[in-house]
Formats: sequence, C-alpha cells, structure tokens
Amino acid sequence: MAEAATGAPAPLRGVRVLDFSRVLAGPYCTMLLADLGAEVIKVERPGGGDETRSWGPPFAGDEATYYLAVNRGKRSVALDLADPRSRPAREALIRQADVVVENFRAGVADRLGVGYDAARALCGDVVYCSITGFGAGREPRGRAGYDFVIQAECGLMSITGEPDGAPTKVGVAVVDVLCGLHAAAGILAALRSREQTGQGRRIEVSLLDSGLAGLINVAQAALSTGVEARRYGNAHPSIVPYEPFATADGWIAVAAPNDQLWRSLCEACERPDLAADERLDTNPGRVAHREEVVGALAETFRTQPAEHWLARLEARGVPAGKVRGVREAFEAAGAAGRPATVLTEHPTLGELRLTASPIELDPPATARPLAPPLLGQHTEAVLHEVGVDPLPLIDAGVAARAGALG
Repeated sequence: MAEAATGAPAPLRGVRVLDFSRVLAGPYCTMLLADLGAEVIKVERPGGGDETRSWGPPFAGDEATYYLAVNRGKRSVALDLADPRSRPAREALIRQADVVVENFRAGVADRLGVGYDAARALCGDVVYCSITGFGAGREPRGRAGYDFVIQAECGLMSITGEPDGAPTKVGVAVVDVLCGLHAAAGILAALRSREQTGQGRRIEVSLLDSGLAGLINVAQAALSTGVEARRYGNAHPSIVPYEPFATADGWIAVAAPNDQLWRSLCEACERPDLAADERLDTNPGRVAHREEVVGALAETFRTQPAEHWLARLEARGVPAGKVRGVREAFEAAGAAGRPATVLTEHPTLGELRLTASPIELDPPATARPLAPPLLGQHTEAVLHEVGVDPLPLIDAGVAARAGALG
C-alpha cells in the first residue's frame, strides 16, 4: 500500500490482505502485494510482534533492519489471537479481507480461530494462503521449517561452496524469498480466478517445495541421469568459462555461455592461442578442459585492472560485471539511471531509505510506500474501520497500540 496514487490505478487497489505471517517468506509475499497496491494489515502479538523485530544487530535506531527489509507498505495491528476476547476483532478482520496469509505450524491457525475453515465460514470467497516449512501433507506434521534448514534438506546446501569445502548456505535466505514469490503468484492467480468464478481458493506453498523447484537445471540433471550433483564453487557445472576472475585491482565475473561469445572473449583478452585451439571450439570441449581454460584466463586477467577488462569485454558483447559490495551495488544501480531504493517517512526514524520494488509499471501506479510500521501503530484505526471498539481490548491487554507496549 502506498501513501498516494499517481498515474494509473494500482493493480491491487481495493484488495485487503490480512497477514498473520512472520519472519520472511510470508512477509515478503505480502510486501510484494502491497507494492502492487493491496492494503496489507499485519496482525502481530502484543509485547513482541514479529520476531524479526528483535533480529539484530544491525539496528536502525530501535528497529531491526531485518524487519525493515520486508515490511514496507503495511499497517500493524497488535492483537492477542490466543485470548478468547479477541474473537470479535479477528472475525471482523477476516470478514472484510479478500486474502488471508498465514505461516503457523500445523494446527495452530485452527486453534487460534483463523484457519481456513473458520475464514471461509466468515468470508465465503476468501483467498487463503498457507505457507509451511515442509508441506502440510508430509510427516511429521508441524515440523518447524526455517530457510537455513530447508537449504540443507532440499539439496541446495550440498551444491553450494567450494568442491573440497563444507556444504554452504547461500548468503541470503533465498528459499524464503522463492517461497514468498511463489505464494504471491498463487494469490494473484486465485484472485483472477475469483473474478471469473466468484469462488475463493485455498493455496499452500512450502519452503521445501520452493527450494526443490528452485534447483532448476541441477534438479533435472539429477532426475534424468541419476548422478548426484556436486559443488563447483563459483564455477558452472555445464558452462566454461562462467565464473569470477581476479584482476590487478579487484574481481570481475565473466560468462561465455556460447561459442561465439567464447571467440569474442578470446579477442577481448588478446588470446588468439585459445581461439585457435580446436579442442576449445565448443562448450563441451571447454568443459572437458576446464582447468586449462580457467587457468589461462586467470593468468591473463591478473595483468590489468578490472575497468580495463570490463571495457574490452563490453565492447565485444561478452557478459561481464564487477564483483561489488552491497552498498556499491545500490550506488551503481542508481547512477545507471533507475534508483534501486525508495524514500519513505518512518514515525521514529524519520526519512528512511528502503529497497524499491523491482517491478516497474508504466505508467507508475503508486507513490512511495508506507514505512514498515511500529508494532500496533494502526491498531485503533484498523479496528475502528472494521466496526470494533479497540479501547476495551487495549484496556484488557488483548490489543495494544504503539507507545503502549510492554
């Protein structure tokens, strides 16, 4: 949800999302929906809220940057779902929702009165999305699933890292991100189906299935050949060269995924000897002689600085890029013409810079997003909107508002 609309209407304007999820996959999904114009109401427990609020350092002021990363565009309601006195409020919230998203362990949503059957009884055409760790149909039910564990279980960790090193996790919670993307896609499809049929849908997306699907070509190779994949470090199992190289003053990533690009690479590197070697004319040949090819290129790239090589490679259409730090990467993206960040106004931090949505609509549909909310920042306003008096709940400790949290 954005503070204001500019240009065309936001695609999801008028869609209300009730978000019971926590941590990353669910919040990432609902943030994507908010970026597209949905109104997202994040329901959290009073006194602590989403546990990522305390996942630091690093902090920006009192706010964990982990929490800030995936909660833009939302409003926060602090409500104790486990307290029976919250029932009128939670039911009122569900009645006015188009979409419900949750990632509780198996059975918890039902116990709290926000499971699929309860939601459908209150809102017959609801789109209900459950995000699970291992899939509701797999045993043992209720097994906790975190990205790190799923990276191990889905095989991703086994193919990441140096060949002679330990299995290694990816540098970000990539399975959570994939799962959030899949959940958002499923929700969009279900909303489209509801337009056509008038009926809601139940959706389940698991971290494990998202991780397995994300293995793409590695998965297909293992399924088709029966051969277990192995670690290649920063290299590619099927393409040579396709890896980073050290230059005189830094690292660059270079890819030559076809034979024409290989010849262009040899020209850029002034290595006619490699271009003339018939053993290396095709990619299978280069893969067969991986160490020789990589060794020769590594020797050449070390002789000049990164910008020298990047200019020569770009001039010949060879895919290549500088290995950048995160801050430098954002600066470079902005300098290239389209900022990768957006400014918003946070109630305690003031002006806050966040990552921008990667989806660029033309004409643009939204202005800057709402800042990630304080815990309970919108409790009173949202409950009033759904016809519930928040003050008795706040006085009883069943609900809470920002500034009145223990």
